[in-house]
Amino acid sequence: MLSRIAESLFWIGRYVERADNTARLLDVHLNVLLEDPWVDEPSANASILAVMNCEFEAPVSRSDVLEQLAFDRDRSSSIAGTLSAARENARRAREVISTEVWESLNMTRNQLPRWSQASRPHEYFVWVRERAAVVWGLSSATTSRDDAWHFMELGRSLERADMIARLLMTRNLEGTTGPNWTTLLRTCSAHEAYLRTVRSLVTEERAAEFLLTDPLFPRSIAYNLDRAETILGQIDGAGSSRILADRARLSLGRARTNLEYTDVGDILADLPSQMREVQRACTTASTLIRDRYFLPASTVMWSQEAL
Repeated sequence: MLSRIAESLFWIGRYVERADNTARLLDVHLNVLLEDPWVDEPSANASILAVMNCEFEAPVSRSDVLEQLAFDRDRSSSIAGTLSAARENARRAREVISTEVWESLNMTRNQLPRWSQASRPHEYFVWVRERAAVVWGLSSATTSRDDAWHFMELGRSLERADMIARLLMTRNLEGTTGPNWTTLLRTCSAHEAYLRTVRSLVTEERAAEFLLTDPLFPRSIAYNLDRAETILGQIDGAGSSRILADRARLSLGRARTNLEYTDVGDILADLPSQMREVQRACTTASTLIRDRYFLPASTVMWSQEAL
């Protein structure tokens, strides 16, 4: 597979997943602002932007958060920006993705202006989650399980682990008590799966353990880190450059085993720091994957200039 195609597929996976999880994160954040009578809204808004690594100038209003994380089409951290970027990457990889996936991404991008003007942000977030589910459903039904599938799934798994870590960090937002664990489970579409698996009421430690380390739930952090490791082992590659892929697997494996073999109480006692470790592992793996499988940025620029 051509490097440019593999890179586009990888970023389709990341961008669609980022849009989905950003919608979930913003939905729970706005609910906390509405339900917590003691909330310090500017501090909470600044904290959520910090969790998403966005620059800001205090004080931060609710509209500032929505503009940066939901509606700004020029930001790779916003929902509108990621969905537009996913469509552009799909255009570059048009020869390997199915017509159904392309049309779904194209339609989503074209409908963004109308939905971003919805009277309630919640309606916009629900639509984003539904469109992401449509893309993943069509991709699953129409893509052969070859390298095209592997690169898209690899991007999806890395992004999901990273974004679930960010979502859990909202438990410690400044200026607010943060969402409760039942809300976090529902936000991750995990409440029913938790009840079937744990068979007890929601408690802090059991809910955290489920979202962190459950090996069967597709939105747990450990599941996605393991999924990314497995896919890296399935993608063809040999020779000295294979060392980079093995280093990426090592980074992900360390993060996963740290979660699995550390007492959940210790993780909760230092949750933001532990989640930042997960993010660093995903960033390191993404950088190594880029260096192993994708063209360097200078080569891409040179190719475009030559055209």
